[in-house]
Amino acid sequence: MKLEGKVFKYGDHIDTDVIIPAQYLTTADPKELAKNCMSDIDKAFAKEVKEGDIIVGGINFGCGSSREHAPLAIKGSGVSCVIAKSFARIFFRNAINIGLPILECDEAVNDAEKGDIIVVDTDNGIITNKTKNKEYTTQPFPEFLVNIINSGGLINSIRKG
Repeated sequence: MKLEGKVFKYGDHIDTDVIIPAQYLTTADPKELAKNCMSDIDKAFAKEVKEGDIIVGGINFGCGSSREHAPLAIKGSGVSCVIAKSFARIFFRNAINIGLPILECDEAVNDAEKGDIIVVDTDNGIITNKTKNKEYTTQPFPEFLVNIINSGGLINSIRKG
């Protein structure tokens, strides 16, 4: 799968309460959650993000609570992928379970800046920063994760059998 989008970059330890503040957890509708995604750290995010854009974060992205609302808000906002130095374990599983591709790549994170255009080839584990004309490698998804993501999440994957 090839994904391309503009970078929204954040730092280390972006927790689930920053991704979707608790006062907006009155719904599980991804489009409703998206209206307030990242609002505590980036007031402009929900208005500026476009379908296909990419979030780049530092270490321990998605730490905090175990609720699926955080990756749902990100996916609902149109973000096609999250690239970080590392992810909180429960966020990683929740993102995959809802079909949101997430990748770890220190070098890509270090070089990326807000507004850069990044292309992600999840099948081959290649991240290209078109703005900086640099290419990075990361671990491609194993086949079972590709099936989950391409199905739109774990539940859909199980339904397809």
